[in-house]
Amino acid sequence: MNEVALFNIAPLLQLLLLALLLAVAPLTWVWLKNRQSQMVSRVRHLTLVVLFLTFDLVLFGAFTRLSDSGLGCPDWPGCYGHASPIGASAHIAEAQSAMPTGPVTFQKAWIEMIHRYLAMLVGVLILTLAAFSWRTDRSLWGWPSLSLLWVCVQGGFGALTVTMKLFPFFVTLHLLGGMMLLVFLTIQLVKQRHTFEKTSSIPLPVWAYVITVLTWISVFIQTGLGAWVSSNYAVLACDTYPMCQNSWWPDMNLAKAFELWRPLGQDASGQALPFQALTAIHMVHRWHAVLPALLILLAAKAWMNNGLRTQGWILIALLLSQFLTGISNAVLGWPMLAALMHTGSAAALLVLLTWVLASTQPRKAHRIAATFDRNML
Repeated sequence: MNEVALFNIAPLLQLLLLALLLAVAPLTWVWLKNRQSQMVSRVRHLTLVVLFLTFDLVLFGAFTRLSDSGLGCPDWPGCYGHASPIGASAHIAEAQSAMPTGPVTFQKAWIEMIHRYLAMLVGVLILTLAAFSWRTDRSLWGWPSLSLLWVCVQGGFGALTVTMKLFPFFVTLHLLGGMMLLVFLTIQLVKQRHTFEKTSSIPLPVWAYVITVLTWISVFIQTGLGAWVSSNYAVLACDTYPMCQNSWWPDMNLAKAFELWRPLGQDASGQALPFQALTAIHMVHRWHAVLPALLILLAAKAWMNNGLRTQGWILIALLLSQFLTGISNAVLGWPMLAALMHTGSAAALLVLLTWVLASTQPRKAHRIAATFDRNML
């Protein structure tokens, strides 16, 4: 591959202008849809749009990874110093000619740059959302400000993913960063609803609330383990289920599996990462999956018994989706659709769990009964 400067800010102004132009469409739609409404309604609808686009961004990031397009443009933030693959066509053609099946092709360059365009669009919308939120209600400054700060951090993770040549640690952080941005936006949306509609939190027994918190933590850890599997290409280390390599306890190297600071395909000493380490990465993800699965079932049961029946069934459906797509990834050779659904289900689980935690308030049983009695009078 031809040499290229890893950081080249020459196209930055063009990319920012493009992001502003792309932002015109969703902002105009929100404005027209709420032209007769107050600013608070526009802010809520804009938050919902940003949440939707961020979810799409997470999925498209997974598609970029799964299609091996993460280095489709080997520099950042543009493509060989240009704002699009069109301007970089000569460089891409040269790299593709040298390595026809390598990381740089015209298709992969477009996938990578579309991912960056979408990321910059989300960044502009989050900045706009923060500005409107600051203007609307000072009591809601916290979450919009945190979202704005975090999207900048997430951009840094994206830059390091490229410039560090798919360094597994940063690839994993980039995915988890996208998930956290979804969490922040979900909390922001719930807080806006409580503030603007004057609604109160749903009472939930303390034990049910604690189970929900534990479920959220376990699902987030499992998402991180899944990202580590993907970033190390360890999905196909086990191509059967429930056994791996015809064994309940295959040959594994747990020590090298979780050496965090190392390049892709190498251990911390610079040697080739042994296959036993990939097997260990895969199996730890499988083993840990049991814990969030059990907690999800407990949380769903608790929700159904406390007025959140629909949310409980959705939680079970997402668990089933995770189970089926996880098996499909292994036994069917990591098909694109199953892999994308696996990431999407994980993101949806975190959004749903976050929504319930932000919408409820832990209370003892007798206080819930008293609240119910007052509401019935």
